[in-house]
Amino acid sequence: MPLPLAIPDAMPKSALSPGQIRSLLELTDPEGVAALRREARQAANLHCGHTVFFRGIIEFSNVCNCDCYYCGIRRSNRKLTRYQLTRAEILRQAVWCARQGFGSVILQSGERRDRSFVNFVTTAVQAIKQATRSPLLPDGLGITLCVGEQSREAYQRFFDAGCHRYLLRIETRSPTLFKRWHPADQTLENRLNCLTHLRSIGYQVGTGVMIGAPWQTTADLAADIAWFREQDVDMIGMGPYIPHHAAPLAACAVDPPAARLERALTMIAVVRLVLRDVNIAATTALQALAPLGREQGLACGANVIMPQVTSPGCRKDYTLYDTKPCEDETETGFRKALAGRIRGMGLMVGYNRWGDAPHVRIRQARREGAA
Repeated sequence: MPLPLAIPDAMPKSALSPGQIRSLLELTDPEGVAALRREARQAANLHCGHTVFFRGIIEFSNVCNCDCYYCGIRRSNRKLTRYQLTRAEILRQAVWCARQGFGSVILQSGERRDRSFVNFVTTAVQAIKQATRSPLLPDGLGITLCVGEQSREAYQRFFDAGCHRYLLRIETRSPTLFKRWHPADQTLENRLNCLTHLRSIGYQVGTGVMIGAPWQTTADLAADIAWFREQDVDMIGMGPYIPHHAAPLAACAVDPPAARLERALTMIAVVRLVLRDVNIAATTALQALAPLGREQGLACGANVIMPQVTSPGCRKDYTLYDTKPCEDETETGFRKALAGRIRGMGLMVGYNRWGDAPHVRIRQARREGAA
């Protein structure tokens, strides 16, 4: 069954208007939704191949200076046990990832901008690159950082140390929603400026939004997707909003979990059709709403999974939202079962490869041609 939307056959999905994007997001007919998701998976196969890449995620600190109204590690949560892994602990987890053939890691933490934090991250990146070089990974693990808003100087230091991808979610492109979800000292303008710095330095840039959060409309999500396209981003990390009991937004009404999951899956599918050759993560938040949520994300066009490899003793304290799953992802049986389910979908795991998005090469070629 073709998509139930009047789009001329000669018109590429990447040229969809915000109104057409919104129409796809609003599909509710089961056959239409199924057709959308099948076409998205086919687009992923065509533009990115049949390969799924693992990125071992190391949540190395839950110390955060921000006070986002939706987040469990926000500064105002006084009941949370704070932690920061040592460089040796981070390195041990990164080396483990390399030995499993993951190819890449993500270093994620709460937001800090002090000099000691920037120095710590810089030396951790350097240590990982040095310790993980091998015949299979001659340049060491690929490294993505997700440590929030920093100065341009800090971003440059991280890049020079060996990090080549950076994920900085904006959560929403709507200035109105951003203000309702954040305190006054956190601004959308500054977040957008940080993305500009990252691109100018040479990073592969990723961003993303929450899906199904309070007061958000389908029009907001359609505008988010149009903005992703306008920014020419390389990777997308987004997932369903899940409340945290210690965050103010938990008191606000939202759709039931099943509805937020469905909206997130449809969002992945539409982003794939519009952006085509970028990397899209099937995030852990999908797994929090359905036992095989990430696999459902892959079926809708995602091509990256982020196994949880944070030191076991700290995982329970990195709670951005309630009911966080994936406590057993370093167990051999779990990884084999996950890889088996991926193969059962007609896909394969891309071991010992960084797994950069094809969009990176195409974007660079396009810009060189325009120079």
